Amino acid sequence: MSRTDYYRDPDAPQANSVVPSVTAVVRNTDGHLLLIHKTDNNLWALPGGGHDIGEAISQTVIREVEEETGITVAVEDIIGLYTDPQHVMAYDDGEVRQQFSICFHARPVGGTLRTSSESKEVRWVSPTDLDKLEIHPSMRLRIEHGLDDSRTAPYIG
Repeated sequence: MSRTDYYRDPDAPQANSVVPSVTAVVRNTDGHLLLIHKTDNNLWALPGGGHDIGEAISQTVIREVEEETGITVAVEDIIGLYTDPQHVMAYDDGEVRQQFSICFHARPVGGTLRTSSESKEVRWVSPTDLDKLEIHPSMRLRIEHGLDDSRTAPYIG
């Protein structure tokens, strides 16, 4: 399924759904960030996805990171809540979803990098190389917050 992201676009379609989701800032011992090249919008992003009924939100993080990257993680803390109503994602099935994402810090505890149906490329990226990748502005904000060690409270916005 493909999607189009609208970010602060006055011509964006109206949202018709909200799905709680997660993203994870995962860094290895070298300080590199785990990123995926998404199949649905062709952008680089943090791994993550939708919360399923019957699971704790920390289980969602663990499941989604492993599904998309092959890496198993331990969840550490919350970076922020990202619910900007001016960011909507239109899918080719007619769903127009308002962003609702909880971003977490997580650390790798095992696994091997691999792609999935949602990720055509997975890699550990040096923070100094982030500007070379095409990343959506809302995802860049989460990455910026996740890499900022001076933050003392979660972002709420």
